[in-house]
Amino acid sequence: MKRICSVLLMIGIFLSPINLNAQIDTKYQKPPKEILELIDSPVTPSVSFSNNGEWMLLQERDAFKSIEEVAAKEFRIAGLRINPMTNGGSRTSFSKNLILKNIHSGKDFQIQGLPANAKITDLSWSPDNKHIAFTNTLINGIELWIVTLETKTAKKLTDAILNDVFRGRPYYWDKDGKGLLCKFIDKNRKAIQAQNLVPTGPIIQENLGKKAPSRTYQDLLKNKHDEDLFDYFASSKLVKVDLNGNQKHFGDTDIYGSISSSPDGEYYLVTTKRKPYSYLVQYNRFPTVVSLRDKNGKWIKKIKDNPLIEELPKGFDAVKLGPRNIAWRSDKPASLYFVEALDGGDPRKKVEFRDALYTMDYPFEFKDKKLLVKVKNRYSSVQWGNNEIAIVIDRWKKNRKSIIYKINPNHDNPKPEILFDYNTEDIYNAPGSFVTTKNEFNRTVLAITKNQYLYLRGEGYSPEGNRPFLRQYNLQNKETKELWRADGKDSYETHGSRWSGMYFLDIKKGILITNKQSKTENPQYFLRYFKKEKAPKQLTHFPNPYKSLKGVTKEFIKYKRDDGVDLTATMYLPAGYDKEKDGRLPLLMWAYPREYKDPKTAGQVRTSPHRFTRVSYGSPIFWVNRGFAILENAEFPIIGVGDTEPNDLFVPQLVANAKAAIDALDEMGIVDRKRVAVGGHSYGAFMTANLLTHSDLFAAGIARSGAYNRTLTPFGFQREERTFWEAPELYFAMAPFMHAHKMKHPLLLIHGAADNNSGTFPLQSERYYNALKGHGATVRLVMLPAESHGYASKESIFHVLWETDRWLMKYVKNGK
Repeated sequence: MKRICSVLLMIGIFLSPINLNAQIDTKYQKPPKEILELIDSPVTPSVSFSNNGEWMLLQERDAFKSIEEVAAKEFRIAGLRINPMTNGGSRTSFSKNLILKNIHSGKDFQIQGLPANAKITDLSWSPDNKHIAFTNTLINGIELWIVTLETKTAKKLTDAILNDVFRGRPYYWDKDGKGLLCKFIDKNRKAIQAQNLVPTGPIIQENLGKKAPSRTYQDLLKNKHDEDLFDYFASSKLVKVDLNGNQKHFGDTDIYGSISSSPDGEYYLVTTKRKPYSYLVQYNRFPTVVSLRDKNGKWIKKIKDNPLIEELPKGFDAVKLGPRNIAWRSDKPASLYFVEALDGGDPRKKVEFRDALYTMDYPFEFKDKKLLVKVKNRYSSVQWGNNEIAIVIDRWKKNRKSIIYKINPNHDNPKPEILFDYNTEDIYNAPGSFVTTKNEFNRTVLAITKNQYLYLRGEGYSPEGNRPFLRQYNLQNKETKELWRADGKDSYETHGSRWSGMYFLDIKKGILITNKQSKTENPQYFLRYFKKEKAPKQLTHFPNPYKSLKGVTKEFIKYKRDDGVDLTATMYLPAGYDKEKDGRLPLLMWAYPREYKDPKTAGQVRTSPHRFTRVSYGSPIFWVNRGFAILENAEFPIIGVGDTEPNDLFVPQLVANAKAAIDALDEMGIVDRKRVAVGGHSYGAFMTANLLTHSDLFAAGIARSGAYNRTLTPFGFQREERTFWEAPELYFAMAPFMHAHKMKHPLLLIHGAADNNSGTFPLQSERYYNALKGHGATVRLVMLPAESHGYASKESIFHVLWETDRWLMKYVKNGK
């Protein structure tokens, strides 16, 4: 109790206004030449593919924004960051050029007619693969453009009138690809009234005895003026635009969220936002109305009123009451499905089934709902197939369990067939994901052949590294047949990304597009043939942009923690390094801790040792050219077995992970263990501060955009579900802020002054700096104006590298 009182006293002291003394007036600086030539390297284009596998689109972009762009005026409201000049997101990244490549001929085509000084985003292929739509951002708004593949030319469809404040595209392709439904700014909207700085009364929030635990969100509404701003910028009218630019009214002005057409194109499911708004949660939890409209925009009926979601039971597996995830089935012309909690949305309740999946047809009355399946864990997703086959997946975050079911989507499945029941941490035995294709409605459905075979794609994790696979899965005997597997001996080759799915696959023709890379070879795309013996065809020839890394040694190393847990990391050594002649090196270790419930799964290899070295501003690799050994992606598992939660032993395991890595490199005769630095971003920064506080393993540290006082995230953080009031000793033990008086090693704190990540308020670094300074620690705080959780401007990024380099040279490489 004495410790808890001390905690609360410290909270009070350090939440009071402070003055950060000893400010240093420094202009933006540039790092030394060895770092500049790496960070200023050319950017490899990003790539997307048409659904029919005929075309590849290369999108060229700049590496950085300017500080003028990042610092432009923005409104931070309801979890959004809005550029008031464009009525779009203020932190959007853009492409500047588009090039088409024909996959079969290999010929490149520069798209003609692109806008001058293009700022391209929100790009998508039309359902018929004849066009590409994209938005172009001007100083005063956002336009809609299309590319016609036949002529390889771009043309503008609308003026700068699109409303793009919400996440996702501000337009939706029609089923036939001959038009788009767009969100337009209402030209007749009333101008924003200037905020009255003279208050007319207090701002009041009230709770009448209901429990409403909430994470620490940022950029929330704060007053009536913020509500007016949200109404102004979020309101749109809906307009149909054909490919000649002709416009047709579809929906009156409202705050439109998601919009989706039925697979047959006859109906639209439309969500709109309603008041009362919240000052506690972001816009995605505001009240919504789900309504049905016909293909011409005529309102038919209201499907569901969703109330404000401020009150949820405690726990990561908690969900709201009532129907949720209302959406169209992709295997039917016009049928809806939805999910409903059977445990009241409360993960603490003990029940046989957690969720139920339902379907319903027109006129879409919930009283006519048809049960399809009840699942044991929390519903995660459904993949529709045909009249007889669908896949349902559930997950339970607390115990890391997941079940994959096969159901018949035409009737109730009281005993659904379980295809896989596995631990999501056990990546060596992960079954992969079922492959999808497009059906007659151009909707995503399971790839099924002979009504017997599905197809699985996965990363193919193994002790030797990732070897992605494509397998045929027999629904009758549950056996798999390998169709393709990456070699993995000296390269890493994959068939898609985690976010966008497979690049392209034609099962009937046996064609697969892959991306192949090695330690020294930039990732290239290949056309592979898995049904016949035919050499793969290389589609791209991107050069290696990092010439200054030539000769740098890269090695994937394995070692053990004192308790026997297997650990891995990627080590880089300077070009030409000879330990016999050059002696031991200073070391920079970069890591990010992760929680596990099983020591065996915690030690599994999660990457390929043959990946290409991709340099970003957050990478530690720059300092290999400054004479450091680098240990990147060092595994830092935090393990809790049985009733013991991972964070119960957080600090001792942090130290054990770090010690194991240093011991391994010390035994190799590579590292001078008196000249070791540690760094990390976000939770990695939190890790860094703890390591410098609770161990003498490091000479210095770099902590970027971290959270150091866990009492400022009292309702949980990362995968910690317990609240501050349930586990005050834990929050005290894990928070480096509470142990500022123990800091003995130099710490460089860097933070974006406009950080919007949950929990990592800029206040975290400001108060931690003040606490460290008050106890005489060697510490430097660098606040980056206008930067968010990730840094975007060239000026800020160059300065971060300059600050980091000075710190490492002074306190590690040349330090005593």
